[in-house]
Amino acid sequence: MSRILRNPISLAFLAILVLIVAGSTFATVPETKQAVIVRFGQPVRVVNAYHPGQDFGGTGAGLIARYPFIEQLVWIDKRILNVDMDSQQVLSTDQQRLQVDAFARYRIIDPVRMYVTARTPDRVSDALKPILSSAIRNELGKRPFAALLSPERGQLMTNIRNAMNGFAHRYGAEVIDVRIKRADLPEGSTTDSAYQRMRTAREQEAGSIRAQGYKQAQIIRADADAEAASIYAEAYGKDPDFYDFYRAMQSYETTFSPNAAEGQPPQGKTTIILSPENDYLREFRGHK
Repeated sequence: MSRILRNPISLAFLAILVLIVAGSTFATVPETKQAVIVRFGQPVRVVNAYHPGQDFGGTGAGLIARYPFIEQLVWIDKRILNVDMDSQQVLSTDQQRLQVDAFARYRIIDPVRMYVTARTPDRVSDALKPILSSAIRNELGKRPFAALLSPERGQLMTNIRNAMNGFAHRYGAEVIDVRIKRADLPEGSTTDSAYQRMRTAREQEAGSIRAQGYKQAQIIRADADAEAASIYAEAYGKDPDFYDFYRAMQSYETTFSPNAAEGQPPQGKTTIILSPENDYLREFRGHK
């Protein structure tokens, strides 16, 4: 031992050997990572595994020890990960071709299963991309374009997330949220045609409402005229002399009054010359 301590080369070799053994034995696990310890290709335990509701700082992160050289560490992100879907066209129930761009957020909740089935989180993301695309096509294909602009959109996102979770659990992952970043009509003639169809439909609806209103107005006017005629006829039948007098007063007002009622055209602007014995002026004579 004394010879080794006197030989600088041997001392340096020993120090390097100690560092290698220490590096293969000890490791520091950060809060943002899960460590799967693998022995001869088989996972044996997990350090700092994710547990729902666990407080920060009490997850088992920090300095750990393992058997040197026979156990390796596989690092798995403990944070929420993203998977982006490539933009694609989806056909809705109202035959609208929508350009959809979406993404999903997921977390690795079973690192051992993820290691066995996919080895790395990147492979999990690659496996979830086609599932996200398929789930969005299936859900949007059951609904019209207007559903994306209504409260029904929340239920649609929930259905997509549930559909993805049925597949993600095979990889030890859990889909937390799904969001559609963009859902637009394609640019060009298709968009113009869609807008034109929407405009035509609204114009037809407005024309139908106006026609119904005009019909109702005609019915109301006809009923009012019939009721007025009935009242006049009833009044004439009860007192013909008074009815003749009333009608004559109305005619005199229209003919001789220089001032028009508010909102009515000017009246009494015509000049006429009548004989005092004219039958039209009988009410001025006090007799028929």
